[in-house]
Amino acid sequence: MTDRTAPIGGRSVYSRGELNERDLHPDPVTQLQNWVDAAIEANLPEPLAAALATADASGTPSVRMILIRGIDADGLRFYTNHESRKGRDLAANPVAALTLWWPGLERQVRCSGPVRQLDAQESAAYFGSRPRDSQLGARASRPGQPTPSRDALEAALAAEAAEHPGDAPIPLPDFWGGYLLAPDRWEFWQGRPNRLHDRFEYLPHASSWEIRRLQP
Repeated sequence: MTDRTAPIGGRSVYSRGELNERDLHPDPVTQLQNWVDAAIEANLPEPLAAALATADASGTPSVRMILIRGIDADGLRFYTNHESRKGRDLAANPVAALTLWWPGLERQVRCSGPVRQLDAQESAAYFGSRPRDSQLGARASRPGQPTPSRDALEAALAAEAAEHPGDAPIPLPDFWGGYLLAPDRWEFWQGRPNRLHDRFEYLPHASSWEIRRLQP
């Protein structure tokens, strides 16, 4: 990360916090939720935006921004087209790494672990909760596939709207659904002056987690 130690008008660019092991919750999911809540309270934009990294069967990596749509004891949920690059990667190599970054708090969370596809019932429940236009857009689009023009995309959306008029429920397409990342490794990072950042790693230990400080 950039070392932001130069003052502006006598004040540092970011106010830096301090992170010690006593500040951390013993459960990393709860600790993540605490930091997400702090980002929301600070009115930071897109507090649930994250960079998701996957790799195909040959190990070629790919990373993109997503929105986390669920945090609980099982892990982190996100939704996408199964035929997208990330969907194909996860079908061939069902592990992923994810990073959330909140510049306004100078905090980041990293995690990695196995990924499984959510069942159709859970995916359908989330799909039905989305705005109607988003549902139609998910049906009309094939992410990452070539398209001849913007007009072709608009025509596909119009065709979906015509096929599903009014307020009738829109069915979940079989090519779209959710995933659960169940991290088996976490890291919580708090920026500090002079690049001596506070970093703590959570690793599985028996039925709980071992927390250890890492050098920056």
